[in-house]
Amino acid sequence: MTHAPHILIVGGGLAGLHAGRRLLRRLHRGEAQLTVVDSSSHLTYQPLLAEAAAGNIEPRHTVVPLRKSLPGATVLRGRVTSIDHSRRYAQIAVGEGATVDLSYDILVLAAGSISRVLPIDGLAEHGIGFKTIGEAIHLRNHVLSRLDAAAVLRDPDARRRALTFVFVGGGYAGVEAIAELQDMARSASASVPGLGVDELRWVLVEASDRILPEVGLPMGRYTVEILTGRGIEVRLGTRLLSATDGRITLSDGSEFAADTLVWTAGVTANPLLRSTDLPLDHQGRVQVDASLAVTAVPDAWALGDCAAVPDLTATEPALCAPSAQHAVRQARVLADNVIATLRHQPLHDYRHAAAGSVASLGLYRGVAEVYGIRLRGFPAWFTHRTYHLAKLPTLNRKLRVLIDWTLGLLFRREVVSLDALENPRDAFTTASRRAA
Repeated sequence: MTHAPHILIVGGGLAGLHAGRRLLRRLHRGEAQLTVVDSSSHLTYQPLLAEAAAGNIEPRHTVVPLRKSLPGATVLRGRVTSIDHSRRYAQIAVGEGATVDLSYDILVLAAGSISRVLPIDGLAEHGIGFKTIGEAIHLRNHVLSRLDAAAVLRDPDARRRALTFVFVGGGYAGVEAIAELQDMARSASASVPGLGVDELRWVLVEASDRILPEVGLPMGRYTVEILTGRGIEVRLGTRLLSATDGRITLSDGSEFAADTLVWTAGVTANPLLRSTDLPLDHQGRVQVDASLAVTAVPDAWALGDCAAVPDLTATEPALCAPSAQHAVRQARVLADNVIATLRHQPLHDYRHAAAGSVASLGLYRGVAEVYGIRLRGFPAWFTHRTYHLAKLPTLNRKLRVLIDWTLGLLFRREVVSLDALENPRDAFTTASRRAA
């Protein structure tokens, strides 16, 4: 190539942001051009979504602006709808109905994953996801609105329905969300006249026979004990069968009404990958070798949740789990290998044994397994916060979250619903109708 090669990174999540930042740091001036395309102009640090939803930290402090974090790169806000790598073209949807074709020389796929939703009656109409900052804010507003509604409801069935909160999925997202939001609701209910904490019903539904498999069986059992000790019903080996009209039907035979249904039952590969000419595995992820290069395809790389990355640390053939820990470490290896390719140097394989896992179970409680050492209670909670503060991108965001946490030790959390933000034109529209 006589011109500086154009590197296109599809996706501005943890994998894409960290790969882009390392490329910008290590590339020589004029050695390559870098473009990052994402449907959002920011990264959402998902491990802190539960704390943002519960009011422990300001929601905007969990998002990292891409343009400020990637100085020297071109950041385009748009949705990549298809990729023709044989021609080195990506089609991008921008605005309403408009599309543009973007040419490139080297492709880095960091498209991530989306929520894995099953065809369950009523789920699409009544379920709430928990993967974006918008969903976290909406869930917080929704839980608080149910407390306000219950305060004025006189019908026992309607009141019971308003105060029943169901979470499906016993992984990190589901466990941390139900633990943090129960803490928040307990604090909020103290200021709602006539509402008792014992009226709130929290149900965690998990299809397998354990929760938090990442922290090991003993710590998973301990987590169940902590949650049940706080009054949370943990239904293991149970599936959601139906949520029609807000009536929850579970595979264990129980049936009850609930105004709140949160779906955190796993993720699946980004559907964009099916609109590419790259090789995919049976789960729809891009097939890559240990260097993170797409199998048998030149100038194409993939990492994170959208890639089937071989786990070289496993004793038997296996793939790396879709986790933030792997995404950040893969980003470093991928960026170095892309640069090595440009400079005709040897590539390095991605090899990383997981350091461990941490999970928050509400204020001052948690579970963790770090380098084989098991922690529980306050030490695990402190480890959880310390780890994610260290991994949160940019010093700006680290300081803002640290200030939020420090203030939280001195003052009670804010439990005010900001549901008006979800429909900001309602008041103006109503006033306009009255004036007509």
